[in-house]
Amino acid sequence: MSHYRRIACLSTEAVETLYAIGAQDLVAGISGYSVYPPQARREKPKISGFSSARIDRILAVQPDLVVGYSSLQAEMCHALAAAGVEVHLFSQRSVEGILQMVRTLAALVNRRMQGEQLAGALQLEIGLVAARAKRHATRPLVYFEEWDEPLISGIGWVSELIAIAGGADAFADLALHREARQRIIADPAEVVRRAPDIIIGSWCGKKFRPETLAARPGWDAIPAIRNGMVFEIKSPDILSPGPAAIRHGLPQLARLVEQWHAAAPGRP
Repeated sequence: MSHYRRIACLSTEAVETLYAIGAQDLVAGISGYSVYPPQARREKPKISGFSSARIDRILAVQPDLVVGYSSLQAEMCHALAAAGVEVHLFSQRSVEGILQMVRTLAALVNRRMQGEQLAGALQLEIGLVAARAKRHATRPLVYFEEWDEPLISGIGWVSELIAIAGGADAFADLALHREARQRIIADPAEVVRRAPDIIIGSWCGKKFRPETLAARPGWDAIPAIRNGMVFEIKSPDILSPGPAAIRHGLPQLARLVEQWHAAAPGRP
């Protein structure tokens, strides 16, 4: 039995994980950005945004544990700790970090076995996608755009998932950085120079508009744009560092890589 009875989740991946391990009854409140599972939005009160919240609104659900994510929520978590609430702040930035988050959160609520089962199922999905990707000797170069003003390339776990799916991250060098400001592409012409085969947009919080990319100076020369290989993956499916990135984001990446291979049958 869990020591905790009322958990306030400030991040969507915590909500998703607690539901997946059968601990949904412990969830007292969720982030307004929570998407998975859909029932959480119907049955749990929304108590926060992502980087901002009213502390009194969180405290109103009487949490005995608050689960947050990243330095962007550190100030909120500090205020909640000062109010006497226990806080656990995750900071995973890799696929292995996602799996470890699952195990740790499960252990916190005394569901260690269920956490291991979930992590194992996610690891199995990763392995199956990776095995299928090995059928191809050629890897398309993938530019993942997390934001457009300024241009921000994909974070660490996205870069890893691209590789697992059979692609190569065009900005793998920037993916090593933890903070979004460190992944800003100062010169958009650098994307043209790197000539990605596939472009994926996932503008967190707003709709991706692929038609605007070709209007950027020189971008009409990019292979992905010339060949119609510009796609969107919704941000809840890949930019949340939890099970959804593996369950929903990874299969979409794999399909797009397969689509690129299918467009040129003679490609190895």
